[in-house]
Amino acid sequence: MIPLSWYVMLSVALLTIGVVGVLSRRNIFIILMSIELMLNAANINLVAFSHYLQSLTGQVFVIFVITVAA
Repeated sequence: MIPLSWYVMLSVALLTIGVVGVLSRRNIFIILMSIELMLNAANINLVAFSHYLQSLTGQVFVIFVITVAA
């Protein structure tokens, strides 16, 4: 079983890469990909905590976020 802290660390790494990409680039495609990385970091957190708390609310919200982002 993978501990919850590993998922949080992965999410922090993706969020950091996304923020650096948004702040350092001027190309709109790179900025949009960086925003997508930040959304995926939030989604990883939502799914991890949803699994940890035995609730489907986070997973439903992730499906909503993916749908809106597309």
